[in-house]
Amino acid sequence: MTVDQMLRSQVAHLLDAGAVRTHFQPIVDLYDDRVVAYEALSRGPDGPFAAPQPLFAAARAGGLLAEVDDLCRRNAVSAAVEAGMAGPLTLFVNVEPDVVDSERFDDFASLAERVPGRLRLVLEVTERALAARPAELLAAVGELRRKGWRIALDDVGADDLSLAFMPLLRPDVVKLDLRLVQQRPGPAAAHIMTATNAYTEQTGAVLLAEGIETARHLTIARALGARFGQGFLFGRAAPELTRKRRTGSLQLHVAAPPSPPASPFDCIPPEAAMRVSPKSLLVEISKHLEREAAALGPSAIIASTLQEARHFSEITRARYTELADKLGFVALIGEGLGSEPVAGVRGANLDPADPVRQEWDVVVLAPHFAGALLARDLGDTGPDASRRFRFALTYRRDAVVAAMHVLLDRVAPAPS
Repeated sequence: MTVDQMLRSQVAHLLDAGAVRTHFQPIVDLYDDRVVAYEALSRGPDGPFAAPQPLFAAARAGGLLAEVDDLCRRNAVSAAVEAGMAGPLTLFVNVEPDVVDSERFDDFASLAERVPGRLRLVLEVTERALAARPAELLAAVGELRRKGWRIALDDVGADDLSLAFMPLLRPDVVKLDLRLVQQRPGPAAAHIMTATNAYTEQTGAVLLAEGIETARHLTIARALGARFGQGFLFGRAAPELTRKRRTGSLQLHVAAPPSPPASPFDCIPPEAAMRVSPKSLLVEISKHLEREAAALGPSAIIASTLQEARHFSEITRARYTELADKLGFVALIGEGLGSEPVAGVRGANLDPADPVRQEWDVVVLAPHFAGALLARDLGDTGPDASRRFRFALTYRRDAVVAAMHVLLDRVAPAPS
């Protein structure tokens, strides 16, 4: 028996026994000390799988990740209800990035419509999920919202990508990574603070700080803009709910984003100036936006379209190889390009009937920058560099976010 087979057998036995425990860690209002929510944290049975990390690692190796994740989530909700948790309290539940498009997850999403006691549910996701499976996660989040769930983006600040993907996921709650409150403030903390505060100001989302263990941590969390927090200062994760503190309500006001249009070109805001240009000028504008993205570094993402694979020249290949080394996420979309046009660049093979097939788009998004070239082919048949496009340049953030959303909806999952 191989190691993976042995792990699968052990995990299968755990699943048959339903041997997953749920502990609850309180989330409090940092200004009035009221408990407003709990995060459900799963534990395996006593032994090698007691901690969540080895449990999920074994489940992944044994090919049973979706089953274990589903058991943990269902046990979390049922344990919360059995413990007497009800509105106005909120329950935070985690999800593994690899299972967001599984049938089990689709079925679980409907639970928010059936949970008793007006208990509100928040699903925690990480930027890893969006980077690995953008189309699947964005679709799953949209369905979750329609069924009554709210969304939290976890570990913000642990990776630059979390800041870049934040406006696309549009979380109701932004959870600051514990290192931001526990370590000495530096340039990275200021960068994360300005980005998260800008997002919460624009959307009405709330900041929640993790890892608050001391009075100093609490002071830093408040200074970073967090209204809510969790950590040992307020209580460790335990099988029972906290009964010593008063309870309050976690008010969440983020509006669900509108359904994205059919193509990036349809995202052009009405006030944007429409122009006509030969492709030769669009290429130079594209390169300018690419340089802007490169200067922004790992917290920026770029998604571009170039109609079809024959336009993917060696020069373009070299530029996007360099961008993949500098940016947090790079996507290049066109007919015949495949799922990975070049190492480190995500792709999508457009159907000839896809309206994006007729476009030349370059979309750049970062915490403090948003810009897009959105162009549509006018159908000329002459020399390639002289082909004309109707286009607009926009720096309006909501339009750029919508255009990026449209493109990521088409990106293939990351290669295994």
